Amino acid sequence: MDAGYLLGAAANLLAGDPVRARLTVDHAALATALAERAEAETGLPLLRIYWFDAAPDRRSLPEHRRLRTLPRVTVRLGALTRAEGRWVQKGVDAAMHAELTELAHNRACADLVLLSGDGDLLPGMVCAKEHGVVVHLWAVQPVDGDFNQSEDLVAEADERRVLDRAFVERWAQLRETGPAPVPAVRTPELRVVPTPRDLATRPAPTVPPALVLRWSSPRLTPAPPTLAEITSPEQRWADREEDSAAVPGDARQVGAVFARRWLSRLHRDTELLPLWADHPRIPHRLDAELLRYAARFGLLAAKDDQIDEEDRYAIRAGFWQAFADRVPRPDLAVAQE
Repeated sequence: MDAGYLLGAAANLLAGDPVRARLTVDHAALATALAERAEAETGLPLLRIYWFDAAPDRRSLPEHRRLRTLPRVTVRLGALTRAEGRWVQKGVDAAMHAELTELAHNRACADLVLLSGDGDLLPGMVCAKEHGVVVHLWAVQPVDGDFNQSEDLVAEADERRVLDRAFVERWAQLRETGPAPVPAVRTPELRVVPTPRDLATRPAPTVPPALVLRWSSPRLTPAPPTLAEITSPEQRWADREEDSAAVPGDARQVGAVFARRWLSRLHRDTELLPLWADHPRIPHRLDAELLRYAARFGLLAAKDDQIDEEDRYAIRAGFWQAFADRVPRPDLAVAQE
């Protein structure tokens, strides 16, 4: 399975945009759906799902670490590099070709399901067929009703199937983007995003919650500790395990997980009340750590290697939501009454 093809085509089908970051993917549900569909079509038990993908420097992203914990799933990574201002995969096709020919040569399977659209895999498909393997080629339903696969690949396959929208929606949904809506109890939403100077001159209760953090703040003295400063080596190990197995790539949820972890390790909540004075800004050392944490979950823009602006809003919105759950702001509690 070429993850770039599958997730890109799925995003195009659901959002009209082939950027896979538009999707929130339940990887366990995806693996289950693929296994059930393959076993039903071939009438044979599943040997293994090979997940081929690319990552910067071939370093596993959180989604790859989560996939590796699933039964019968093997992850193979190529390199993700920049070329002419866009991301390109390197080594994925070659790895898929090698796996196809190796499985066929060793007679490890009788039927093989291929999820890809790349014509470079044609020699590998031919080799598998010459060794007696039945090749099933699956496509994601194209938006325009035409092929989203190489015509040569389609012509050479023994069996062809299309994964329709209902199948994709079993394991993928569109990510929520943009700032959260403004509750009626607050002041009307400002149409122009304020600058730091605007926020500094505006009383804190009048700042709408939709205008979540865009700038970090250096003003709080003494500055609160960072998460790294209050985390033991044992907790750091447990955090990595939790992140690899449970934390999704949803920007708002990532911000909330970071905030809850940080808050749970502080000693006194009373020291946190001054943070509301700078809402929606976060002390700059903590803000930088929050963004570094979020970057580990693949929340990167495709053009400039930075965290996408919409994700920045959502990350900080998640932070402040978790913060408000633990340390309510007195003036807002009165307003809501």
